[in-house]
Amino acid sequence: MIRSLLVANRGEIACRIFRTCRALGIATVAVFSDADADALHVREADTAVRLPGAAPSDTYLRGDLVVRAALAAGADAVHPGYGFLSENAAFAQAVQDAGLVWVGPPVKAIELMASKTRAKELMAAAGVPLLAPVDTEQATADDLPLLLKAAAGGGGRGMRIVRELASLSGELTAASAEAAAAFGDGEVFAESYVERGRHVEVQVMADEHGGVWALGTRDCSLQRRHQKVVEEAPAPGLDDALRTRLHDAATAAARAVGYRGAGTVEFLLAADGRPYFLEMNTRLQVEHPVTEAVFGLDLVALQLRIAEGEPLPTTAPPEPHGHAVEARLYAEDPARDWQPQTGTLLTLDVPDEPGLRLDTGYTGGDTIGVHYDPMLAKVIAHAPTRGEAVRLLARALERARIHGPVTNRDLLVRSLRHPDFRAARLDTGFYDRHLDALTHAPDEADHRTAALAAALADAATRHHGPGPARFGAWRNITSGPQVKRYRAEPGGAEHQAAYRTTRTGPVPETGERVIAARPDHVTLEVGSVTRHFAIAVHRDKVYVDTATGSYTFTALPRFTDPTDRTAPGSLLAPMPGTVVRVADGLGAGVTVEAGQPLIWLEAMKMEHRILAPASGTLTALHATPGLQVEVGALLAVVQEEPTP
Repeated sequence: MIRSLLVANRGEIACRIFRTCRALGIATVAVFSDADADALHVREADTAVRLPGAAPSDTYLRGDLVVRAALAAGADAVHPGYGFLSENAAFAQAVQDAGLVWVGPPVKAIELMASKTRAKELMAAAGVPLLAPVDTEQATADDLPLLLKAAAGGGGRGMRIVRELASLSGELTAASAEAAAAFGDGEVFAESYVERGRHVEVQVMADEHGGVWALGTRDCSLQRRHQKVVEEAPAPGLDDALRTRLHDAATAAARAVGYRGAGTVEFLLAADGRPYFLEMNTRLQVEHPVTEAVFGLDLVALQLRIAEGEPLPTTAPPEPHGHAVEARLYAEDPARDWQPQTGTLLTLDVPDEPGLRLDTGYTGGDTIGVHYDPMLAKVIAHAPTRGEAVRLLARALERARIHGPVTNRDLLVRSLRHPDFRAARLDTGFYDRHLDALTHAPDEADHRTAALAAALADAATRHHGPGPARFGAWRNITSGPQVKRYRAEPGGAEHQAAYRTTRTGPVPETGERVIAARPDHVTLEVGSVTRHFAIAVHRDKVYVDTATGSYTFTALPRFTDPTDRTAPGSLLAPMPGTVVRVADGLGAGVTVEAGQPLIWLEAMKMEHRILAPASGTLTALHATPGLQVEVGALLAVVQEEPTP
């Protein structure tokens, strides 16, 4: 039996595996990079081993270092989690060659499913239609659109949609570079891209005694950059015949390769309902909690049981119950091309209610760095029906207190409440069609009222200190209204909050009635509605949480510093990262077009393009490949062409 388990991963999945280990009495070992020295998964492990360096290629992708760490810490088994080395056959073999138990499928199964050609042959034998591969050297306009995919991994990294032949070469280069950074393998292949398809998958679990479970379906169609954002089980709207066909195909694929452990067979459902095999992920999936909720199982515990040589508990899986939905909470700004965000996560507080589950690798005070995926947490809701689960999840996210870098929380709430999602009209183009509407700024009146609450809390702090405000103690100042200026974040409008102080308390200029004002809480009567505002201040940032929304402000000085200017045409780094390349021939004096990609910045395992803000002449270029930059660093300057 396994006594001590090393998790060859980080963050949320490492913490999740440790949770099961504690329940089973298994000692835990973490590995960590220098960037993760204070990470939650390190704090939660019984033992931790340092992997020197910060970049994934120097740390979590170094199988030799991970195996050495397991031996040094006295572990007798290794669980790969997902991503990194989880589907690397050579790593699985190295673990076993070192005399350690591999908590994953057989090496041969990983190799067979890593071969896209062999995997498609197996699915063809199971009677599932396939998307034919496309030779990029011979591609014509008739083959468009194409989907480029990384051969060595998933998670949306290394994926690109190509709609014009002229862009194929550049997209191949970018996809290969991104795949190499994420998986250590830059191999990329192409296949036809199916417009408005659904992403549906089947969870399988198999033991070495011939037992195979097909644990229902999941829909993972809401994706950004080909990476899943919202997942649910079971996949809605499938008839019994299609479900049976998908289950049978997934089971056949597992048996064909002598599979063992947890795996997922992924399909693309075309608009006409026909399924096309995509791939088999030979690992645990990020979205596995929705299957656990519906079937009442611990898939990690089953993985460990199977790795110890035990059979599945029964010949058939338990009956499913209810519906589960998962939302991935990312530190990113959806309104700005999904730019990942970094900095200190000051507060992460999600309601703890029946039917809700939080899987995370962060707590308040932790730092979100530039080296890894920006996912902060997964919030999962389980209820008797789909509608109830969706409602529960949306409300939990709405009530969550999340202070620090910008997140996709508002996008998630609006997505879950969108009419198309509520009606299960799902496909992978959801955000292509609806992103602008889903990232609109909050109502100006609500923002103004939240800014007023922030100003009243600030006044309570200055007048009364940390205790509650007693309105009779307010001084009567007759010189005019008190004014505070705030800028809504990220990059929103400015708001002025004005009030007069009287002997009975503050009186807002805009007519609201102040019921209570403390440094951390303000209650206002707006019209005939009483509203509560929780206030948290961190330096110049003010976080205002209400029952129906959250607001972030930067407190502004009364007067603007005239030297606080940025030269027109300056291209600033939107995040800390590494310059991976610049456009061919780019240099001072070169003419550029508005929207032209000039610089590629790598951060959080993704490439981000820095575009020319206007047509004109490049007057300065400070970016060079390999340069490490901080947020706001000046990369280049474009002098705009004068208007005729």
